[in-house]
Amino acid sequence: MAKSRGGLSESRSTRFKTQRVQPDPLAAERARVERTLHEAAEMGLLEGKGARISGRVSPALIKQAKRMSGIDSDTKLIEFALAMIALEDEFPRAFAASHGTVDPTLKLGY
Repeated sequence: MAKSRGGLSESRSTRFKTQRVQPDPLAAERARVERTLHEAAEMGLLEGKGARISGRVSPALIKQAKRMSGIDSDTKLIEFALAMIALEDEFPRAFAASHGTVDPTLKLGY
C-alpha cells in the first residue's frame, strides 16, 4: 500500500529513487597519471626534490594539459610530463636502429 503524504498517494517508484552514478570521464587518465608517477617513484626518479625547473609556456597549453590529465598542480603536471619522457618505451628507437641489420641470407621460414 502506498504511503500518503499530504493527502497524496506516493507511488513505489518515487519512494525508492535511485541515484545514477555518472562515470568519471577522467578516471582512466587519473589512473595513468598515478601509475606513471608510481613507476617513476619505484625507480627512484622522484627522490630528493631539490632541482628547480622554470620556463615560459603558453597558458593554453597548461590549461589543456591539466584538463586532459586531471592534474591541478603545476609541479605535479611537470613531474608527470618528465616521468612520461623518462619512462618512455625504447622499442621504437631500437626497432628503427636495427633496420637493415638482419643478414639478408637468413631463412626466416617463409
